[in-house]
Amino acid sequence: MRDIFSEIFSGEPAEPIDPVAAARRAVRTQLRKRFYQTAQVAETADGFAVLLDGKPVRTPARRALAVPTRALAETIAAEWEGQREVIDPAAMPLTRLANSIIDGVADARAAVKEEIGKYLASDLLFYRATAPASLCARQERLWDPIVEWVRDMLDARFVLTQSVLHVAQPEAALASARNAIPDNGPSDIWRLGALHAITTITGSALIALALLRGRLTVEEAWSAAHVDEDFQMEQWGRDALALERRAFRHTEFDAAAMVLMLLPN
Repeated sequence: MRDIFSEIFSGEPAEPIDPVAAARRAVRTQLRKRFYQTAQVAETADGFAVLLDGKPVRTPARRALAVPTRALAETIAAEWEGQREVIDPAAMPLTRLANSIIDGVADARAAVKEEIGKYLASDLLFYRATAPASLCARQERLWDPIVEWVRDMLDARFVLTQSVLHVAQPEAALASARNAIPDNGPSDIWRLGALHAITTITGSALIALALLRGRLTVEEAWSAAHVDEDFQMEQWGRDALALERRAFRHTEFDAAAMVLMLLPN
């Protein structure tokens, strides 16, 4: 059964994944038929493990698919239970994110934290439009409260610009924001992995941190991340391929947000 699990989720990188690429890889791969009757959860030494017909699910690196809380394990098990005739990894974003965290983030906390820190240096929220006025106003309405929260709660004062050129941010602000990235607690590899996924999907580590700390709801975070994209669609219409990519990103975003929601405080 280990080989089956590895085959189903083969080709995953050992880091938080790109949702569109992962989903398309899954589509190209011949899907395996469902080979189990029930998906269950059991408490083990590693946490709460997902079982199929009583046997543990393994990640592509052959580690136990075990998570910190029963609620998160049950949500992942529901993905397995929801598969019908075949097992479609593209429809299992929580399982794919869990695999990525267990196989990648657990052994590379410093590297993952550093990558999030790189986004802080050129965060989406720093670069503002000069026109039209309606877009500028929307950016101010959705982005300024996050920047102000970062200033007040994280003691990080960043520089905003209306230029497309890179603007160097104060080192003190970067250091303060980096200190808010979790990496030491027992469940922090899960927070770190989810935070990285949200950051790469949105292009904003500040949005990810605000969601992590409860300053933004999931819906508010998604809307803040897509101000420009939503405005362009309103002006020029919707493109089918762009909507497909957006749907993949939204699914992965929701999965990462779910991980944060179901972790212990």
